Amino acid sequence: MITRIFGLSIVITVFSLVVAYLYGGLTALALCAILGILEVSLSFDNAVINATVLERMSEFWQRIFLTVGVLIAVFGMRLVFPLAIVWVTAGLNPVEAFDLALNPPADDAAYFPDGSASYETLLTDAHPQIAAFGGMFLAMLFLNFIFEDREITWLSWLEKPLAKAGKLDMLAVVVAGTGLVLVAEFLADADDRSTVLVSGLLGLIVYILVDGLGSMFHTEEFEEGPQGGPSTLVKATGKAAFFLFLYLEVLDASFSFDGVIGAFAITSDPIIIALGLGLIGAMFVRSITVYLVRQGTLSDYVYLEHGAHWAIGALATILLVSIGVHVDELITGLIGVAFIGAALVSSVMRNRKAEPDAVEDAKESAPVS
Repeated sequence: MITRIFGLSIVITVFSLVVAYLYGGLTALALCAILGILEVSLSFDNAVINATVLERMSEFWQRIFLTVGVLIAVFGMRLVFPLAIVWVTAGLNPVEAFDLALNPPADDAAYFPDGSASYETLLTDAHPQIAAFGGMFLAMLFLNFIFEDREITWLSWLEKPLAKAGKLDMLAVVVAGTGLVLVAEFLADADDRSTVLVSGLLGLIVYILVDGLGSMFHTEEFEEGPQGGPSTLVKATGKAAFFLFLYLEVLDASFSFDGVIGAFAITSDPIIIALGLGLIGAMFVRSITVYLVRQGTLSDYVYLEHGAHWAIGALATILLVSIGVHVDELITGLIGVAFIGAALVSSVMRNRKAEPDAVEDAKESAPVS
């Protein structure tokens, strides 16, 4: 199973590294490998969240996610999106933006001798809008999770009180909106306040719209298992699956923002970024997602979903804080890994504790001979 799931990702990784070497020698190869590792480390929580949604979709739509979704992730978010940002903010057409990306100033300077900004500078200047949109989308995802009453809790001392507070309608919107106003007022530059507010509001609207459309077409229907066994959840198809797919793509885009911006601390070459973040990173994130679904990992390790959402909350906070304060990409990646790792350890400990109890229950229920 591992070979089947990760085989294509491994092949594409080798292909990408070869292309990077042919494109720019050993330096380009090393940069490509670093970006691939960066993307996977930053997006492991993305894979866990993807898996929670993907397991609700039919096999057909899972394949769509792994084919069409990959094209969107690689060429849409890792190549076209940065060019589009430069295109819009600098008034350049796509061809001019791509040419600007491929021909940076000498010595990686921020500006050309004539005073015009480099591709990296233009994209970095757009960071407040990007961070506000992505931060608000991810914040809504996190808040809706922690304000929902759940049978299983991980950080019970915190999650249970938050779930009680979540009985107040639209509390997630109130908290997220308040956070956005505070960020715009105290962290954003005066010139960026209006764009931060608009971008953040758009992120909130997009989340509500996409999540609402998915909920509209999602009905939890159950069918009897084989030979009268336990009932199983019917996989989403049609419109329901389409909106889940759309939700996954917007989610991937929000997760990608920090990776794309962080990549410019390593290189501004769009080809290397597309190879490293896109082909290597995005493919492995999707393979990890499928592995989690096929192995039933989320069912076996019940706290992983909780850990991933807390990691998302941390990432959303970092994105919003980064509007006014630089946050090192290493911190972003390590926080996500820390939450996932802690949730995994807690899940293992829970399973070990549950095994003796299950054996004891089986003995008590066994018929007396």
